[in-house]
Amino acid sequence: MVAVTLFIGILAAYGFSRFEFPGKELFNSIVVGVQAIPPIVLLIPYMGMIVAMKLFDTYLALILTYLVMTLPYCILMMTGYFNTLSRELDEAVLVDGGSRWKALWSILVPISLPGMVSVAMYTFMQAWNEYLFALALTQSTSMRTVPIGINLLMGQHGYDWSQMMAMSVLGSVRYWYCSCFSKNILLRACRPEA
Repeated sequence: MVAVTLFIGILAAYGFSRFEFPGKELFNSIVVGVQAIPPIVLLIPYMGMIVAMKLFDTYLALILTYLVMTLPYCILMMTGYFNTLSRELDEAVLVDGGSRWKALWSILVPISLPGMVSVAMYTFMQAWNEYLFALALTQSTSMRTVPIGINLLMGQHGYDWSQMMAMSVLGSVRYWYCSCFSKNILLRACRPEA
């Protein structure tokens, strides 16, 4: 899900950053405006749509939900990052006979690695911590996400603290791994070449 969000977000951000087209400001306003809508407002119509498409209690429903929720942020952040990069990089590739596709994937994306890692971490954390849609769009226990699984350990008359804490630690191990991985990438990307 993170890779799909990054791929679509990079393509959209490159378009917003490098091209002028009719309606660009409107599309940009829509992307920003979508971030301002509280997710709870969208829950009932979205759930009705998922049920009508027969995607209830499937991984695809969760993937599509998290993609829709994190894509606007990815587009905004990557557009801002691409705006800081000189357009002369694109022009140099075009003068050498390359295409815009080659300029994006062989020049701009490797330079944008720190921004991509930051967006990927945010996307992962948003999807991993999301509770509302995961609770509403899943029914079977095998489809439940970690935050919902931890919540299910709370009983009506008491809490099983030992199991809740164990699940919390196991749930945070993935965070720890991703932060160590991204820290190493960010440090390598920010280190000056000799």
